[in-house]
Amino acid sequence: MANELKWQTPEGFDIMKDGVTYGKLTEVEYSSKTTGTMRKCFVYTPPNYNPDAIYPVMYLLHGIGGTHAEWLNGAPNEILSNLIAYGEAKPMIVVIPNVRAAKDDSIPAEIFTLTHTAAFDNFINDLRNDLMPFISANYKVSDKREECAIAGLSMGGRESLFIGVSMPETFGYIGAFSPAPGLLASTNPNDHMQHPGMLTVEGMTLPDEYKNNTFMLICNGYDEAMFDYLAKSYMDAFKSNGVTPIYYTTDGGHDFRVWKNGLYHFAKSIFK
Repeated sequence: MANELKWQTPEGFDIMKDGVTYGKLTEVEYSSKTTGTMRKCFVYTPPNYNPDAIYPVMYLLHGIGGTHAEWLNGAPNEILSNLIAYGEAKPMIVVIPNVRAAKDDSIPAEIFTLTHTAAFDNFINDLRNDLMPFISANYKVSDKREECAIAGLSMGGRESLFIGVSMPETFGYIGAFSPAPGLLASTNPNDHMQHPGMLTVEGMTLPDEYKNNTFMLICNGYDEAMFDYLAKSYMDAFKSNGVTPIYYTTDGGHDFRVWKNGLYHFAKSIFK
């Protein structure tokens, strides 16, 4: 029971309150050589944003059926600004991109295909080569790994784990809220997609120099069924290789009850 209480959220954590100054969400465009197109993302700047100050940065990723606008359903401005106002999170810049890194990055009619998920898996190239340089050129964000985080919901959680493992020198904090199938080869016949796997169990690790100074959080909902075993399987794979994520289950299904909770606790824990 004590552990469950630890991962609850306070009443009103995700709504605007009197006396609190809120940040700003701005939609911007950047040029992507990876996709050969102009792409959109939202950028959250914190309350009392100072364009001359250097801020830590979080990249916040959406799910398989969403776009860069999906997280707007999860009250990121309210959650982050409330935490900052009460001194529970550091002021930060948050970048909310379209993770579907393809020439046509709209939502297709059929989302559970390997062609579609390949666009998500391609996001690491867009992030590294296009989006992060754009953000660095237009916002004063830190280039230190201890001030750089990545997190996401569902498919965005899967990609956050993959990117965090693949770019350990860049990201000191990794969050996965209800991570989706496919990080490891699919073995469950109930998976939406029989994915060959982005990593092997042996690849679910970090270089020795980063094992003890990388914060990793994985969570899921009590009512998620398939996603419950996935989150546990990812956690177990990391633990077998000497990486110990924080893992918890909270109220909710595969929905924003869980994902808001994940964002709240992740934002409270990073950039310490």
